[in-house]
Amino acid sequence: MKLTVIGGTGRIGSQVIQKLTAAGHEAVPAAPSTGVDLITGQGLDHALEGAEVVINLANSPTFDEASLDFFRISMNNLLAAGERAGVGHQVVLSIVGVDQVPELDYYRAKALQEDLLRQGPTPYSIVRVTQFFEFMDAVISWASDGDTVRLPATRLQPIAAADVAAAVVEVSTGTPLRGIRNFAGPDVFPLDELGRVTLAAQHDSRTVITDDKAGMFAAVTGDVLIAGPDAHLAPTHYRDWIQKAH
Repeated sequence: MKLTVIGGTGRIGSQVIQKLTAAGHEAVPAAPSTGVDLITGQGLDHALEGAEVVINLANSPTFDEASLDFFRISMNNLLAAGERAGVGHQVVLSIVGVDQVPELDYYRAKALQEDLLRQGPTPYSIVRVTQFFEFMDAVISWASDGDTVRLPATRLQPIAAADVAAAVVEVSTGTPLRGIRNFAGPDVFPLDELGRVTLAAQHDSRTVITDDKAGMFAAVTGDVLIAGPDAHLAPTHYRDWIQKAH
């Protein structure tokens, strides 16, 4: 099977390419570095030539209101190019609970991307995943002030990037879902506790202060970022992963 992976050179995309190739598929990475521009449409038709499946892992360069334009334009361009190429399955990677956090511009933008995919001309699948383990260093960095890190107690169910890639491959090589499949890590943590676990594993002496008004996740209320009972749980535990990483 030939699959074109938009964003195929990134953190998830490179692993998806590797897994698809190992399984005997023809996996083609498409990214700015391969001459593909999702906003202008340049290189898209060539990248999708002969592809049966398109996997869209492209990410907005910003998390603010500009992300709405990025996902609207890129999704429309990709759907149009896919229809021209006769693609039979469009897959998008999204976020668990993305339609329940309208306060966050980026989440609204991803929800818009999902809506455009649903309304598009091609059978589709939406792979929703929880926050990546690998994002914790950035979250801590944003919330850090000297010797303290201020994090809310927002509940998360994080997942390893390698498990995300496996989920994307599983869905992309199957029959179009014409709906959503949720994937999450096996453990739920309040974000402040996750910060403490991370710093301890890194032998970092900074102190985490619980502050429910700190950072982007402060806008999240309740358990909307926790996967529901229908979610597929990935095998990798955060505590095991962080110990191996350090």
